[in-house]
Amino acid sequence: MDEMTVRGRWIRVAATLLCGVLLLGGTLFGVDDDFPFGPFRMYATGPDPNGDAKDTRVEGTDEQGRTVQITEGNSGIRRAEIEGQEGAYVAAPSRLSEVAAAYQEHSPGAAPLKSVRIVVRWVGIKHARPTGTSRDEVIAEWRRP
Repeated sequence: MDEMTVRGRWIRVAATLLCGVLLLGGTLFGVDDDFPFGPFRMYATGPDPNGDAKDTRVEGTDEQGRTVQITEGNSGIRRAEIEGQEGAYVAAPSRLSEVAAAYQEHSPGAAPLKSVRIVVRWVGIKHARPTGTSRDEVIAEWRRP
């Protein structure tokens, strides 16, 4: 049985046409959620070669005034989770109290945090190369009452 039947050929042609129509429609009218039949813009665009690069971090201040980097290891919260909900934290900084609670739960011997903040470091970029300059911006902060 080395030859394909006529019915088999028609099924392959129809499947190919259907995929082609879905790809074309997704390319013209789709959004990232339509992947693989829509564009996946993350890989289709590039950053501004002269725009600042964003580096987000979460840090807290303990009762002794020391700055503590909040990491997945000491809080159980991944940085990507914070970045994904950045807008919600900016709108309601009190949500950062949950980060302080997670830190305390995962770091029982550590001093309690009196504040938690999300800090964005904007790294200067010129002609797609770091300039060596940066500036920090606190975009959300919670303080224990």
